[in-house]
Amino acid sequence: MADSSYLSTVSTEDAASFGFTRDEMYTGNLAGTVNPYDRHLFLRHKSYTDWASRVEEDGLPNLLSSALKSRKNDIPFKTLLTVVDGAESDGDVLIFPEMIKYKGLTDSDVDGFVEDVLVNVKAWTSGPQETLSGSYIFVCAHGNRDKRCGVCGPALIQKLNEEIELRGLKDQVFVSACSHIGGHKYAGNLIIFSPDSEGKITGNWYGYVTPDDVPELLEQQIAKGEIIERLWRGQMGASTKKANRSFRVKLKLRKTRMKKLLLRTQRKMLVVVVNCQGANIFTCCMTASSKPSDEKRS
Repeated sequence: MADSSYLSTVSTEDAASFGFTRDEMYTGNLAGTVNPYDRHLFLRHKSYTDWASRVEEDGLPNLLSSALKSRKNDIPFKTLLTVVDGAESDGDVLIFPEMIKYKGLTDSDVDGFVEDVLVNVKAWTSGPQETLSGSYIFVCAHGNRDKRCGVCGPALIQKLNEEIELRGLKDQVFVSACSHIGGHKYAGNLIIFSPDSEGKITGNWYGYVTPDDVPELLEQQIAKGEIIERLWRGQMGASTKKANRSFRVKLKLRKTRMKKLLLRTQRKMLVVVVNCQGANIFTCCMTASSKPSDEKRS
């Protein structure tokens, strides 16, 4: 059970209905609740406590989201966009798994940014590129979109920052509040971008996370690059095209197996019929009286 001190600013009723002890906790299957995608953009925009329910329709997020949709067929990688707290660095864009940051994107920059960085996959000509290091944790705390995230998210952020400071990881692990990432019922929801056991940057999604799970996330997922299966929703990975191709291959194999099974069944039935005819038993493979009729006797 989560430490109640992290919900001190939340009413007892809200904590029970929307917090870590609500009835729906752990009732859903987490694995497989992340759709395949290749790249994740995080746009810093205002303070998360000021976000509207549909923050992606507000100002700069709306412009960037619209540009992504209009150029979808030109962008070689399936890309997600999520808004993150930008109280101290409004307009910054973080890109994973490339581990790149561009500072101060403005409304007039959007088309050029999408053309350079996302369509042509090269450095943005209008802004300096900065390489990111360390691990990044994005916690859904979008309370104006869903109250569960509004209750659980800030508590998780508080606990994460306390544990990070306690372990001397302030320059290695960075935490931000983010907007809706799907699956409100799984709150607390978060995404961790960090090296896996082979050193490759991956984005792992977690659900039903409580403050009590934070030490394990830092010790296992971030320190060792190993997922925590009971909380794991999925990860950034193969594109939809690759997933569909894989599905088609599996479907083709399944059809081939079915044809072979049908052919074997037909051969067995043919053997049975031939054997029955050879034994001169006219009532095989059908329902008939044990006594032949007068017509059959004649």
